[in-house]
Amino acid sequence: MLGANDGIVSTAALMVGVAGAGTGAFGILTAGVAALVAGSCSMAVGEYVSVSSQLDSERAAIKREATLLEENPDGQVDQLAHMYELRGLQPATAHQVAVELTEHDPLTAHLDIEYQLDPEELNSPWAAAIASLFAFAIGAAIPLLATVFTPHEHAVWAIALSTLVALIITGVVSARVGASSKRQATFRVLIGGMLALGITFLVGSLFNTSVV
Repeated sequence: MLGANDGIVSTAALMVGVAGAGTGAFGILTAGVAALVAGSCSMAVGEYVSVSSQLDSERAAIKREATLLEENPDGQVDQLAHMYELRGLQPATAHQVAVELTEHDPLTAHLDIEYQLDPEELNSPWAAAIASLFAFAIGAAIPLLATVFTPHEHAVWAIALSTLVALIITGVVSARVGASSKRQATFRVLIGGMLALGITFLVGSLFNTSVV
């Protein structure tokens, strides 16, 4: 939803901005297509780099814990027991839990309580990049398609209306997924999106060019 929202707002804002500058229909569409392509690629690259960095950190943590378990297994049991004591268990119970978890899978036990990390479920940079690319592209396509099927003189209103509807949908879906208030979630994205469109239209209108 976040990627789709970015695609909707950034593409719509750019198109409204160039429309406010007096740009013709072809220029508005060109700006929309450029925003879709550039934004999708940027989101994909950014997400790939971010998740790759996270993955490197997770792998380093796994390697570090594996080394500690090999060099000092008894000390790691005591450390695990201490961490469970900090979670509220009695010392004897904490020690018993640590011993049993260590006998079952010591590496997973330490990674879980120290890093909230499951070595079998590490994030994939490629999956994150592809998901971000498509999410942004789908969002960006909404104001773009609204312009394609609307007369040029109504382009700004078509972009604003399509953005409004799309943001309402993404706000409701996000709230449902997160089990939060639909009204608050929708209100936030609507205010942010409308402000972005209004500001970029104002900035574009200051130039008042007639590029076709």
